[in-house]
Amino acid sequence: MPELPEVEALRGFLDDRLTGREIARVTPVAISVLKTYDPPLTALEGAEVTAVERHGKWLDIGAAGLHLTVHLARAGWLRWTDEVPAAPPRPGKGPLALRTVFTDGAGFDLTEAGTTKRLAVHLVRDPSEVPQIAALGPDPLADGFDRAALAAVLAGERRQIKGALRDQKLIAGIGNAYSDEILHAARMSPFKPVQNLDEHDVDVLHEALRSTLRDAVERSRGLAAGRLKSEKKSGLRVHGRTGLPCPVCGDTVREVSFSDSSLQYCPTCQTGGKPLADRRLSRLLK
Repeated sequence: MPELPEVEALRGFLDDRLTGREIARVTPVAISVLKTYDPPLTALEGAEVTAVERHGKWLDIGAAGLHLTVHLARAGWLRWTDEVPAAPPRPGKGPLALRTVFTDGAGFDLTEAGTTKRLAVHLVRDPSEVPQIAALGPDPLADGFDRAALAAVLAGERRQIKGALRDQKLIAGIGNAYSDEILHAARMSPFKPVQNLDEHDVDVLHEALRSTLRDAVERSRGLAAGRLKSEKKSGLRVHGRTGLPCPVCGDTVREVSFSDSSLQYCPTCQTGGKPLADRRLSRLLK
């Protein structure tokens, strides 16, 4: 799933290419992709793109006072082309979900692999009309997201820190991969209860969160959309690296599997050398 660093890189990639371009048409191909009907997509025809912004994991393409907001979900992606095929796209079983074409012939496709269709596109007059955007917590790379801001969003939480970091209503943009990376950098168990964090833990977590995301954004900056996935994978230290050596200590990276996801961690760096039980809501093995 694209997370804050990849979506921020896509934002920059699109902002460089779209701003000032005139939209010829926006065509939904998959029936499930478009979540709104008023205003219609035809309202964008002839409109000039003014900016591309990001809200957490959401992209926001502004044109003619409207906002085309996109959430790529778990299996969605964006493909840019300097010359869109002349033939109109045909609905079918392929990955193509939506096509946007500009008057100069360039454009981009939104695609989604697999059978579970969660990619979402809204055309709204204000981004806050999208309920998921309106509910987002603060952006962790915003200038005001200091140590006190992190402490404030975690105050009163009673769950494990891994789940809290992934909650978009608490902090916008962090998903499964970067929560693993942040906790590894902080040398913190993913199952540590938030209420057990002391002042030092919050300091360390804040530094790990900011540095991990900032470094990932810098690695991705300026890359073409097609290279972002491989860049993300190459920069990860524990996520998706089950069975491989930890690049910090050399211990074997381990995994905890859930019904629809998994997490990875280093026992030496994060859990005092003890493996976590591989079941939901597990505790450290004794």
